[in-house]
Amino acid sequence: MFYVYILQSQKDKKFYIGFTTNLKKRLKDHASGGTKSTKSRRPFKLIYYEAHISERDARRQERYFKTQKGKSTLRQMLREALINNY
Repeated sequence: MFYVYILQSQKDKKFYIGFTTNLKKRLKDHASGGTKSTKSRRPFKLIYYEAHISERDARRQERYFKTQKGKSTLRQMLREALINNY
């Protein structure tokens, strides 16, 4: 499976959008500071993920979520979870 996942920094409340084939390992990497781009923004909370059979579909979804429109869609999809997170 191919995963697209959304983390929210508990430090600055910003999203991190990623792609992986091993979600558990990737989350451990983020939590331990093993990911350079997120090391200073720890800790993170996994707020969303989706699994795809196709790598191409997963990467397309990741790219979409990284656009302004995609981020807006995410906020709409996750508005209850985000409200309860503050």
